[in-house]
Amino acid sequence: MDVDPPPRRRRTAAAPAALTAALTAALLAGCSSGGEGAVFVTEKGTSIGRAAADGRRDAPEVTGQTLEGGPAALADHRGKVVVVNIWGSWCGPCRTEAPALERLRQHYQGQDVEFLGINTRDQDIANARRFQQEQGLTYPSLFDPAGTQLLRFPAGTLDAGSLPTTLVVDRRGRLAARALGGQSYDALESMVEPVLAEKSG
Repeated sequence: MDVDPPPRRRRTAAAPAALTAALTAALLAGCSSGGEGAVFVTEKGTSIGRAAADGRRDAPEVTGQTLEGGPAALADHRGKVVVVNIWGSWCGPCRTEAPALERLRQHYQGQDVEFLGINTRDQDIANARRFQQEQGLTYPSLFDPAGTQLLRFPAGTLDAGSLPTTLVVDRRGRLAARALGGQSYDALESMVEPVLAEKSG
């Protein structure tokens, strides 16, 4: 007797939505390793928020395996400004934003700015790898299908319903800026420039 496959397909298709709901509930509940929430002041008319230098929260210990299978950690870049982009291959705005991120990486090459992606809610790593190749992204991305790394961030940092999300981490490893949703090159550059201009001390 043939086994009927449709139920399995339905569960697979529903997986991203179920993960979104679970992540949203956890993030809204303040499930993080940081205690107090992060505070970003959002600029009027934009989706970009900035944290004052004297009130920034430490970025969490984000670490794991990249899409290529090697290890990577946010802490590896302490002393440099780090652009962290959270994305999924199924996310239309992520696809639109990707060329701007790669262009920005090339612009800041050699200027103490590093880039790290976090791929989330892609159950098949092949889809994430294909996205990375098609978009020509040359910086590493952690494979985080269950959103485990996202839950490490302080409450108020992320919104599971707003992808892509871009964070800028200062040289001291603190959360300095955040953008919810896809951004243009100019908007992304405006997040990095003030943080890069800060003195490392």
